[in-house]
Amino acid sequence: MEKAFMPRFENREQLFDNQLEGLKWTVSHVFNGSAFYRKNFVASGVMPEDIKCLDDISKLPFTMGKDLKDGYPLPLLSVPQKDVVRVHASSGTTGKRKILSYTQTDLDIWFDMFARCYEMAGLTKEDRVQIAVGYGVWTAGMGFQLGCERFGAMAIPVGPGNIDMQCQFLLDMQSTVLCCTASMALLMAEEVNKRGIKDKINLKKIIMGSERCSAAMHTKIKDLLGLEDMFDITGMTELYGPGMGLDCPKHEGIHYWADKYILEILNPDTLKPVEDGEVGEMVVTTLNKEASPLVRYRTRDLTRKISTPCSCGNILPLHDRIMGRSDDMIILRGVNIYPGQIDEILSSISDVGSEYQLHLERKGDGKDYMTIKVEASTEVDSTDIENIKLKIIKTIQSKIMVSCNAQICAYGELPRVAGKTRRIFDNRE
Repeated sequence: MEKAFMPRFENREQLFDNQLEGLKWTVSHVFNGSAFYRKNFVASGVMPEDIKCLDDISKLPFTMGKDLKDGYPLPLLSVPQKDVVRVHASSGTTGKRKILSYTQTDLDIWFDMFARCYEMAGLTKEDRVQIAVGYGVWTAGMGFQLGCERFGAMAIPVGPGNIDMQCQFLLDMQSTVLCCTASMALLMAEEVNKRGIKDKINLKKIIMGSERCSAAMHTKIKDLLGLEDMFDITGMTELYGPGMGLDCPKHEGIHYWADKYILEILNPDTLKPVEDGEVGEMVVTTLNKEASPLVRYRTRDLTRKISTPCSCGNILPLHDRIMGRSDDMIILRGVNIYPGQIDEILSSISDVGSEYQLHLERKGDGKDYMTIKVEASTEVDSTDIENIKLKIIKTIQSKIMVSCNAQICAYGELPRVAGKTRRIFDNRE
């Protein structure tokens, strides 16, 4: 009998019981195994026996990204070093990287969770999964590949970039699934059409992660490749790696693996829970991670919790797609702007393409100005450019309450990259 990776809970009460058991274990585990956590708990006046219900999680202190850097090279370590079988690092670009440790049990749990993503996306062992993400100390390549092998499909580990090789493997291996960033997916979609090989490949699905993808970009990629479906995958190095959640074929939100971690959505300023439907910061607590557990770790990622159950019938809860990061917030003339808000607005405007850039500058009058450079869709006539520009300016003004300028570019004019696309150019001093 084939292994099923989705947890079997009859109702939410069973899931909550599972979470409480895991929370109690984690708090006891880190208190006894980590000098860092023990010091934080004592300073906050909380002991393991104080955790009696899920609401008691609010008694626990927060863990910050700075704590991981300060604890370099093996932060949050809660097991003897001899039990660590692997480390991975975040893709930070400044200072010391965040290095996370894994026991063999941690790896087994991670790959089971990743296999669950493939299962939710409707893959079978007949699928051929072309993996076009980074390998090495980063979690992406290992996660996608070993999760695929755990699931039982064929892994084709091409790695990032190298468009010629990507296209060759799509042709020769007849890959049915492509795993990559959204930017890479758009680049590949356009390249496949440019080379005239769309009818010669067998690509059915794309699983994308690592960066936010607008609805317009989703539609463009899907149409260019003639895909059956596309999926957004979530995760981060601190929380095992990618594979911590996926939107199912109903696409009503991201199912997150609540049997493996507790997700709080908090106001990043007050650190109190937000109301249902409000955007807040994702704060995560692992439930069975051994080597480097997380206790109320502030991810800085912004999203909304979705309280309505998914129509697919799976009881695992939902959150919305990632809106951006709290530390990516733009302040323009006193208004807080998140990149995800711009994504949503541009995606709602017909005749706007999938690529855009935000350019911020401070002029001689001392005021800040924002210009949105956005591609028109391929169907737009040059006579419509001014109308599109005015619609963007008016919609931004009405939705975000800030004025901007707009510059409409021809389709394909903005750069394509195989990794993450840079969209914000802040030239203010």
